[in-house]
Amino acid sequence: KERGIKGVRLKLIHFADLHLGVESYGKIEPTSGLSSRFHDFLAVLDELTDYAIESKVDLVLFGGDAYKTRDPTPTQQREFAKRINRLSSHNIPIFLLIGNHDLPNAFGRATTTEIFDTLAVKNVYVANKPDVFRIPTPGGEVQVASLPWLRRSALLSREETKDLNFEQTNQRLQQILTGVIEAQVAKLDPSLPAILAAHVWVSGAKVGSEKAMTIGQEHVLLLSNIARPEFDYIALGHIHKHQELSPSPPVVYAGSLERLDFSDENDDKGFYVVEIRGKGQVS
Repeated sequence: KERGIKGVRLKLIHFADLHLGVESYGKIEPTSGLSSRFHDFLAVLDELTDYAIESKVDLVLFGGDAYKTRDPTPTQQREFAKRINRLSSHNIPIFLLIGNHDLPNAFGRATTTEIFDTLAVKNVYVANKPDVFRIPTPGGEVQVASLPWLRRSALLSREETKDLNFEQTNQRLQQILTGVIEAQVAKLDPSLPAILAAHVWVSGAKVGSEKAMTIGQEHVLLLSNIARPEFDYIALGHIHKHQELSPSPPVVYAGSLERLDFSDENDDKGFYVVEIRGKGQVS
């Protein structure tokens, strides 16, 4: 069925894997007592924020992993919140997806960006579970289906996995996650633009510095699991090397916003600016 979104013109920023708090190869600045690398990361986040405001984008979409650790310092949280507040105060909606580095060590504890949801901060949408968000933007309403990082233990019980080897367990996880995406597709309104935001490892992606930062064993989705024609754009986080896995629909890893270590030395870093002008018209 042809999607009726021919009159749409939606401009968004897609970025991911900020990892605020990485201090490798930095030095402590005497005036602030903070790492020079902390200021580097804030500088590129400021560039993104300035661009979003000056260009009047309709949506800023973050693909997960705001901080280096699950327990960011108050200073790190304050500085991240300042940038989110600037966007919000300029009436730019911000979508924050939960990544593996955003999850607490135990169930029941807050995620690193949950405070924005708890305080009901204007124009901020926090996705800590699979759902479909209908977000009003200056360019019109957009649907964002979320696939945050989901713990293996939340998807499979010990009873289910006790007789499965690693490959069989991953196959079962693929089936479950594919079912989650199917359920979200069923909720989409075909008259509105639709984006899938996922923090996940997709088979075939080229890895970067995240290889040394991975927590536990990875579950992997096939490209065919997420490259659904019902979505106009698939915004990915988790892999730090920016890359486009599919042109139609576009399946894109934004990559990390800043270089994290020397494995990123030759990689271009930054964010994607995406325009959705109608079905199959994305640039």
